[in-house]
Amino acid sequence: MNIIQVENLSFSYTRQPILQNLTFAVPGGVFLAIAGPNGAGKTTLLSLLCGLLKPKAGSVTIDAANVNSYSVKRLAQKIALVRQEFVPVFDFTVAEVVAMARTPYSNILSFETQADMRIIADALEVTDTAKFARRTLRELSGGERQRVFIARALAQDTPILLLDEPTSFLDFRHQIAVYDLLKNMQQEKDKTIVTVTHDINLAAQYCDQTLLLAGDNAYYTGRTQAILSCRNIEEVFGVKTVALDVGQHTFFFPLGKRAAAREIGGANMNPAGY
Repeated sequence: MNIIQVENLSFSYTRQPILQNLTFAVPGGVFLAIAGPNGAGKTTLLSLLCGLLKPKAGSVTIDAANVNSYSVKRLAQKIALVRQEFVPVFDFTVAEVVAMARTPYSNILSFETQADMRIIADALEVTDTAKFARRTLRELSGGERQRVFIARALAQDTPILLLDEPTSFLDFRHQIAVYDLLKNMQQEKDKTIVTVTHDINLAAQYCDQTLLLAGDNAYYTGRTQAILSCRNIEEVFGVKTVALDVGQHTFFFPLGKRAAAREIGGANMNPAGY
């Protein structure tokens, strides 16, 4: 069953459309990557999926209901959103920020229950943020703050996670740790995950499906192995790549004007035109 259904979706901030006649579906429990050049509408699409923006035409359906038909509280029980990192205005501690994720499940006068506290503690632990739970967001690096916001999304305990470039401020170790965590959440807790990413190699390793937005209202959508190809990447990004098979995965390397395709340490280059 499709937990997210997008039909003929169009949106524009001005007269020039950013997204036009976009149609795709996300079955429950699937990990979807959204990739494409700057300005292609990736972040805008996330905002449409969670109801922060309303489409000019078409529809977004979440669990068989139009996203705009949900109350704010009910939608917050369906979808958790991790935006790109920002500089905090208030001096909330890490623990306080993550605890805010439990608000959709409580009323104004109630406090966190023991179950809430366990969920919060688990989210801090799996994101490696428990060690600075008492520190304020202002005291953290951009990468550390990003992990806190992922912890908050996990503590919100929704069936759908939407993430906007969740690893853009992280080092290699934490990039892999975040995607390992998301993959585990998908497989072990049947989460549906949609992530905007500029790293097509992380998408190739972890994501079941990929939506490539070309920026000219063209797009490709389907299984990641079918969508990520040298031909599609060149058409969407305007960059030639070489594809290399390493184990069970294919990795793509951009070729600049000075680059030459070479065989790399035991990795076999895919045939031309992959």
